[in-house]
Amino acid sequence: MIDLRLIRESPNDVRAALARRGGKAGGILEAVLRRDEERRELLQRAEKLKAERNRASEEVARRKREQVDAAELIAQLKGVSDTIKQLDQQVRAVEEALEEQMLLLPNLPLPDLPEGDESANAVVRSWGEAPSFDFVPKPHWELGEALGLLDLARGAKISGSGFPLFTGMGAKLTRALVNFMIDLHTSEHGYVEVGPPYLVNRNAARGTGQIPDLEHNMYVTEDGLYLIPTAEVPVTNLHAEEILKADALPRGYVAYTPCFRREAGAHGKDTRGLIRVHQFDKVELVRFCEPAASPAEHEKLLGHAEAVLQRLEIPYRVVLLAAGDVGFASAKTYDLEVWAAGVEAWLEASSASTFTDFQARRANIRYRPQPDAKPAFVHTLNASGVALPRTIIALLENNQEEDGSVRVPGALVPYLGTDRLTPGEGA
Repeated sequence: MIDLRLIRESPNDVRAALARRGGKAGGILEAVLRRDEERRELLQRAEKLKAERNRASEEVARRKREQVDAAELIAQLKGVSDTIKQLDQQVRAVEEALEEQMLLLPNLPLPDLPEGDESANAVVRSWGEAPSFDFVPKPHWELGEALGLLDLARGAKISGSGFPLFTGMGAKLTRALVNFMIDLHTSEHGYVEVGPPYLVNRNAARGTGQIPDLEHNMYVTEDGLYLIPTAEVPVTNLHAEEILKADALPRGYVAYTPCFRREAGAHGKDTRGLIRVHQFDKVELVRFCEPAASPAEHEKLLGHAEAVLQRLEIPYRVVLLAAGDVGFASAKTYDLEVWAAGVEAWLEASSASTFTDFQARRANIRYRPQPDAKPAFVHTLNASGVALPRTIIALLENNQEEDGSVRVPGALVPYLGTDRLTPGEGA
């Protein structure tokens, strides 16, 4: 949520920032400004009447002391009190409407984002070399089936398209990757591991910005709980409605969870294999910090996600998203795109984002800069560290051999128990 004081005091700056995103956020901003003005007018009227009521009450008390008739003044006082009650009710209604409109406003993109839409996204740097082959490399769905790692047909039979089934060494591969990532982030990067719930309430989903922006893409149960689209939601909300100590910051958590998203494959694009799925596994990194440390924490977070891909020897590139492509809650996002030789494409395997105080305001996550200081909002950041499907795609497609086997990167061998996946061993 954007600071209402900033909107009120610098509306033109906020207009300009939202305009960089494109879309219809400008119309929502104008509605917020009108509603805020209406609220302030009602408050001023109510405060004026309350002052009048106080004066009248004092006068009634004086007349009673002096045994002077105050019946007419008492009747007037009752009318004023009734009007104040009506105004207070109107203020509450306007404040509720204002909050709902505020929840529709996206975060303000930081100044260093490129201008434009997705076509303006900028490649910041690349790592590794794309592999070359003396044969035509196969896509991962063919490799996975031949190696006994994937059974997409049975996954679809059980749950529908977009719900992959890993079998044999494929199932072990997912466990190996999760354990490798968790160990790396806890032992070398200093994160605290948590095992959060996979279902969250509406307040938690609203706190991180999934609701109302992405509610249509979330699975919801009959009792109003939402299946998480990412561990960012429960982990960020660990400190909702809390005041942290300054010496406890920065603070980082890592969590493995399955993730559930309705939108995958909705437009018929990239629906084969693991490229777009409704359920997938992911290791998530979440950080809390003081505002001044936020830029450095963002770069650190990005480096932690990059370390995973480097250890797995996967070529990737870092892409800075343009202002018109950055997500609803994000102020700045880097995507990590891995090269997949079989489908000949760059695939997003991680997004590292800073949300400034946007999520903290929605979830009311604060800290005290000093023991006796007024609480201030923290900054929140998160990154995939990393998502499994496209990481698995790159591992299989980039490391395939002409005989159908797949080489296992050295960092993963201790977790998988083999340095090569071969046909006939996976099932």
